[in-house]
Amino acid sequence: MTIHHRNYLKLLRLLPDLDQLQAGAFLRLEAPGFMPLTVDVLHRAGSRLLLALAHHFEAQGDLVPDPDMELRADLEARTVEALTYQDARRFDRVNARPGRVLVDLQRSLNDFLSLWLSNLHAQGHRVTERR
Repeated sequence: MTIHHRNYLKLLRLLPDLDQLQAGAFLRLEAPGFMPLTVDVLHRAGSRLLLALAHHFEAQGDLVPDPDMELRADLEARTVEALTYQDARRFDRVNARPGRVLVDLQRSLNDFLSLWLSNLHAQGHRVTERR
């Protein structure tokens, strides 16, 4: 099983109705004592979803991502792949130029996503709001 398949299963534990989400959907997940997680469905084309997952904190009235990731979920292939990573200090994109994938960065972001999804599940994050 690849990391993309494992990440799909981990995301599915947090969002059991992943296959029902449509473009424009917003979810908020919370766990006592931890930062809330927001999930935005940016796009859906058939069985493929583009999602944004983020924690935010407020600094001088602005929301600051810590972290914010864009993911591509393929419901048919049962995979989730990290595309971007952003926090207060940096922004990374695995395909910085069209047709070119930064393989080491891709591996690193998918490893981070795996750990993050495991932590969210262990912390008890549950959906508390849907729009």
